[in-house]
Amino acid sequence: MIQERYKLWAENPYFDEETRAELSRLQDPKEIEDRFYTDLEFGTGGLRGILAAGRNRMNKYVVRKVTQGLADLIAEYGQRGRERGVVIAYDSRRFSPEFAREAALVLARNGIKAYLFESLRPTPELSFAVRHLHTLAGIVITASHNPKEYNGYKVYWEDGGQVPPEQANRILAKIQEREDWLGIEPLAEDEARRQKLLVMIGEEIDRAYLKKVQTLSIHPELNLKSGNKLKIIYTPLHGAGTMLVRKALAQAGFHSVFVVPEQEKPDSEFTTVPFPNPEIPSTFDLARSYALEQGADLILATDPDADRLGVAVRAGDGSYVQLTGNQAGVILMHYILGQKQALGTLPAKAAVIKTIASTDLADEVARSFKVKVENVLTGFKFIAEKVHEMEEEGWGQFQFGFEESYGYLAGTFVRDKDGIIAAVLLAEAALYYKINGGRTLLDVIEDIYTRFGYYIEDQKSFTLEGIEGKEQMAKIMHHLRSLEFREIGGIPVERIDDYEQRFGKRWETGEVSILTLPRSDVLRFSFRGGGFVMARPSGTEPKIKFYFSIKEEKREGLEETLQRVKEDILARVQEV
Repeated sequence: MIQERYKLWAENPYFDEETRAELSRLQDPKEIEDRFYTDLEFGTGGLRGILAAGRNRMNKYVVRKVTQGLADLIAEYGQRGRERGVVIAYDSRRFSPEFAREAALVLARNGIKAYLFESLRPTPELSFAVRHLHTLAGIVITASHNPKEYNGYKVYWEDGGQVPPEQANRILAKIQEREDWLGIEPLAEDEARRQKLLVMIGEEIDRAYLKKVQTLSIHPELNLKSGNKLKIIYTPLHGAGTMLVRKALAQAGFHSVFVVPEQEKPDSEFTTVPFPNPEIPSTFDLARSYALEQGADLILATDPDADRLGVAVRAGDGSYVQLTGNQAGVILMHYILGQKQALGTLPAKAAVIKTIASTDLADEVARSFKVKVENVLTGFKFIAEKVHEMEEEGWGQFQFGFEESYGYLAGTFVRDKDGIIAAVLLAEAALYYKINGGRTLLDVIEDIYTRFGYYIEDQKSFTLEGIEGKEQMAKIMHHLRSLEFREIGGIPVERIDDYEQRFGKRWETGEVSILTLPRSDVLRFSFRGGGFVMARPSGTEPKIKFYFSIKEEKREGLEETLQRVKEDILARVQEV
């Protein structure tokens, strides 16, 4: 089977000469097996993979096939579904423009209208555009913060959120129904334009989106009056954020913004950073050098598709301290809820949403404002689904959502994490605290810790690729389930939640409860008094991830306790 697939791709003239030549040069049987033993997995709303020829790689033929699956689903919605169409955006990665155009023209071949952004745009603007244009679906070509060798394809549905499980399963079924790769051809571009099946969009969507972003400011007058007093260094990390982040900050009143020149322009090689990921401290090196030179208050960094935001804050000694995703999320949530409460604009049914991988500190802060907290599975699509549920059922009014991996959202006109919105609101919070009391965001998080307890978080990932990697991850999760932890690193475990088997158990009482979140291969061990350890195989990368969160009443000893907990868990993993 593998050899047949390989032979088809290496010899059939449907595949272009470059693809056939690349495959004919392959000598390693293991590499051939890995490229053809399976199809690149369509999961958590899309797919992501290494750029190369083959069924288990990211290339234009895989883009065509997935798009055809989406087109087959849209066909079930009849002519109205075809006319509503699909909006498509892309970032600065290798082949992103080409893949976006392939998708648009495959849709056109199926008589489906495609709205294609004229140049690269952030993922959150794509989410907005789906809602603004009332399309049935959206596509964004991006691999987010992954290394330059990767690209990906994410599907959004009509509410602007990543495609929900039911629709994702229907798309997957359509993809799997079609074994034949050879009949999927894009329509010629001039013909697609002539039939008005390809419509180019851009500036008009930018204006509408930025107008909505402007409505989220809590103290717009303060921003316009004093925004120049906050000095910001911004880097788009060679990605899609540069235009909209700058415009959004400027319209809010923040004009003292310096953009890192070496990282300002799109660059698919991400030349100045090893990984274009604002979670990694070294990503801030260039921006930090400019911040030191200029005495900036704040450094902001968006990832290539500008849905994530990293933040570093000037400390009292003049150095720059990077906030974790949890810290930035808690600061933003505290600012939004606190200011709205003070102004009398916090709704009675106010609600915030966070993922189960994010800090328990957020739950404590929200409860102090008498605001409902919803915890969802890891992945921003689940936050967007919960926002939609609130609106449909009327039980809550969404104020803020975040995940620990640098994703934040306020407002409901976007249904995914949004680095542009986060940049404006964090700048506003930094300005507010600077003007009112001369405090920094570091002072704010310290005040929160003093009141609720000190939290420290960390992560550890293992990359396990290919067939063997999947088997290894399954063995690790099975082993952890078999251990029934009563304590980890000397800290008592109060509760275990197994989201695969969908039960939760409290050790002290033996009480077992049914978990209502969707089934997912996740284990979460909650400590008595706060904090947790969580294990989950990633849905988008060949990795198994471990999340650590430790709480103490005082800062002293936090690092040592975290280290003990990590060593205990990782020793169990090594047993496998």
